Amino acid sequence: MIDVQRLRVLRAVAEHGSFNQAAAALRLTPSAVSQQVAALERSLGAQVVARSTRGVALTQAGHIMVGAAESVAAELKHAQQQVAELSTGRTQLTVATFTSGGRLLLPAALAQLMAAHPRTVLHVREGEPEDTLPLVRQGAVDLALAYRFDGPLPVGPGPGSVLEWTPLLEDPLHVVLPQGHRLAGHEALDLADLAAEPWVLGCLKTETYLRRFARHAGFDPEIRGTTTDYFFARSLVAAGMGISLIPSIALAPGIPGLSTVPIKSPGPIRHIGVAAIGGRDRPHVTTLMHALREQAMRHNGH
Repeated sequence: MIDVQRLRVLRAVAEHGSFNQAAAALRLTPSAVSQQVAALERSLGAQVVARSTRGVALTQAGHIMVGAAESVAAELKHAQQQVAELSTGRTQLTVATFTSGGRLLLPAALAQLMAAHPRTVLHVREGEPEDTLPLVRQGAVDLALAYRFDGPLPVGPGPGSVLEWTPLLEDPLHVVLPQGHRLAGHEALDLADLAAEPWVLGCLKTETYLRRFARHAGFDPEIRGTTTDYFFARSLVAAGMGISLIPSIALAPGIPGLSTVPIKSPGPIRHIGVAAIGGRDRPHVTTLMHALREQAMRHNGH
């Protein structure tokens, strides 16, 4: 039988990329971590990590076992929650969200949840999808409001717990310009129209996305500023630093002196949805998912 503690150690090694860092995180010695991994390999009859002077890397067998470790951790966390609910009658629910999506959809949805399940103890964690989706898989978070620009989720389903994605809404990106800009009055713009403009961006991922779309439009954008806050980026546009590319749900509250113009189709779009572990009967999670879908439909005008 596979030792759960050894799986926990392997998961830490995979997360930190070395025995030393995993040992520090687990408050063990590097020797103890190495011994636990070696014991796991003996019990499996297969190598789970490839060791080198640069650190360690998971083998194919290692990836399978880390997926299993995440699944076990999630199930243990779920069982712990169920036992706590039996003794207290209160359900703990942890929700992760990115900032702009949380501001738009989450407050009203949480109010609906509390009306239906008033003894719920809520916890909210803010973070980007690449950070929060692994937490869902590990059982540390019950569901995550997240986004992707295109392609697969930032962290796709692995061999462990199945992460299910429920689409909520599409969030097109708009060009934000100073009000007196020569292109401010247009109904829509092609990115090629903006080839000569300096840019200020409110998200590092947006820069990668902009460069990809700009490459298709035949230019390399000049980035004058990057921030991690869309409101700050729009403030810099209002100050005359450049123009910006902002998701539609991050355009409120408004800032005086700015104009917003859509990008002609096919333009860049964020896809917003909810990630949760599938196959579980959790009424509180189901209620919140339904409430988030209702809020998304209201935002879309349906």
